[in-house]
Amino acid sequence: MSVSAAFEDSAEIAEARDLARSFLTDVQAVHGLPVSERAMGLVQLVVSELVTNARKYAPGPCLLTLEISDGAIEVTVWDSEPVLPTARAADPDRVGQHGLEIVMAVSRSIEVHREPVGKRIKATVVLADDPGGDAAGRLA
Repeated sequence: MSVSAAFEDSAEIAEARDLARSFLTDVQAVHGLPVSERAMGLVQLVVSELVTNARKYAPGPCLLTLEISDGAIEVTVWDSEPVLPTARAADPDRVGQHGLEIVMAVSRSIEVHREPVGKRIKATVVLADDPGGDAAGRLA
């Protein structure tokens, strides 16, 4: 099960979060897959951060795809900017520019790939809480 949408301006970031919430609500209701409230919030956070970065740093539209795979949701954002993002060193005095660090902290995995046009970032977030793991679903 998957859904995709294109976003062309920063005003649509809230729509991207709403799309993620609606998609996960359908996953629960129609397919019976468990989605914890924690996962619901984390997915909306990841979507918000990745779409915000794409709209802020890349010219043109971005494409968001949400796909369920093996008890997790893969959040993929494509944009037209070929420069790959890098996490910056921790700096408590820095205001902003923490998006990639946040996505890395709450995701089970993250992949960044250069594409023929632009780049694609995929973050995977587990859907059900794991009492033996951390917030991102990795074993503690």
